[in-house]
Amino acid sequence: MNIITKINVTVFGILSALSCLAQQEIALYSSTVPNAKDVVNEEVKTASNVVSKVSQPTLTVFLPPKEKATGASVIICPGGGYGVLVIKREGYDVAEAFTKQGIAAFVLKYRLPSDKTMIDPSIGPLQDAQQAIKTIRQRAAEWNVDPKKIGIMGFSAGGHLAATAGTHFEKPVLPTTEGISVRPDFMILVYPVISFMEGIGHKGSGANLLGKNASSEQIKLFSNELQVTSSTPPAFITHASDDTVVPVSNSLLFYEALQRNAVSSELHIYSKGEHGYLKVPAFDEWFGRCLHWMTTAGFVK
Repeated sequence: MNIITKINVTVFGILSALSCLAQQEIALYSSTVPNAKDVVNEEVKTASNVVSKVSQPTLTVFLPPKEKATGASVIICPGGGYGVLVIKREGYDVAEAFTKQGIAAFVLKYRLPSDKTMIDPSIGPLQDAQQAIKTIRQRAAEWNVDPKKIGIMGFSAGGHLAATAGTHFEKPVLPTTEGISVRPDFMILVYPVISFMEGIGHKGSGANLLGKNASSEQIKLFSNELQVTSSTPPAFITHASDDTVVPVSNSLLFYEALQRNAVSSELHIYSKGEHGYLKVPAFDEWFGRCLHWMTTAGFVK
């Protein structure tokens, strides 16, 4: 291989890599952010890409090359107990993996509940998830995605947000949807918080979202295993039996609720993995199963 060929191969490799990188980060709302107080933006981002005090929500857009695009897309909600966002490992890294498979990905930097920044903190994250779905449907042609193949994915508390989006769409919390459906077409839930019921849910996530003195009605409303209907979108769920942070019963109860309502779903429970899948299962293991489910369910061809 001569020097010119080597240079061309290197340049092609760099361009190919760049094509799967984030192309842009956009403000989630084109004008006023709903349910927001007029306060100074105090967002903090650490060197390890953990974000806190989010009050200005955004979407970071990852698009595959047009010739590789399948039309499917996934909104990714990072976890962090509704207190922070683990936005690289549970956001950008996963988005890049999707684009390599021809799937568009949108990392949602959603508002973190706070009385300082929101009038009603309990609905702020859901408003942002619904706005993300609405935005992608509105701009589907521009981003080369199928408006009927828009999924939402969440890790841990981000999984709670994704499951909430999949079970609360019939009563949108946005000021207006402009007649656009905010129902996701499918859900991908990775070691998700599902319930806030005693003995099941993650207390920290519940306290951050609903406050420490939430009413029983609020707790039930945001315990998503109680909100499943036959209209709930299909789901891929994965969890580890040895998760001591978010009990595996969260995923089991949600899966059982989906089954009772005849909602197509797939559940993978690993014996080891703890919370976060830091060592096992390997990313390619559970992500590969997720991709296989998306294909068999008809969202990717």
